[in-house]
Amino acid sequence: MTTQKQLVLASKSPRRKELLEQIGLQFIIHPSDFEEKDEHLSAEELAMHNAMGKAQQLARKYKNALIIGVDTVVSFQHHQINKPKDEEDAKRILRLLSNTTHQVISAICIIDTDNGKNISGLEVTNVTMDRLDEKDIAAYIASGEGEDKAGAYAIQGLGALYVKKIEGDYFNVVGLPIFLLRKLLGKIG
Repeated sequence: MTTQKQLVLASKSPRRKELLEQIGLQFIIHPSDFEEKDEHLSAEELAMHNAMGKAQQLARKYKNALIIGVDTVVSFQHHQINKPKDEEDAKRILRLLSNTTHQVISAICIIDTDNGKNISGLEVTNVTMDRLDEKDIAAYIASGEGEDKAGAYAIQGLGALYVKKIEGDYFNVVGLPIFLLRKLLGKIG
């Protein structure tokens, strides 16, 4: 008889937690203290580096577990857009993204702590924002919704009012590409 492996999410993101709860997975949260670094990597390389680092850092602490490391990066014209430092930075980011298309890139790394096997994948979603005038930007900033989010907006909240279209996985933009996660969990067993 084999016992089911414990799922461990190496993230403190409330959005990732909500998405895993919505699909009925039983898991625990253990945020990784892996220090994310820029290191002049492309957005794709950075997301993968951080997701792998988070998963590897926690894998040493668990037996009979699947560790899920996730990282999401927003990229515009090959430049990374981080979480805003303050309101002025959030305004700058929203002005930059106004009437343009940017990419939301998430990497997932899953490590099986029993055998050290790991699997990873990348999801890229194109998001086209509407033209934002200063009144739109000020109202959105005042909501406080985008304060802790890469790209300074939340597609699952008021930010949805300004998203003209997306091409790809909506859940990736929220913070966890569910379809990719299901595929990777299926492959790792």
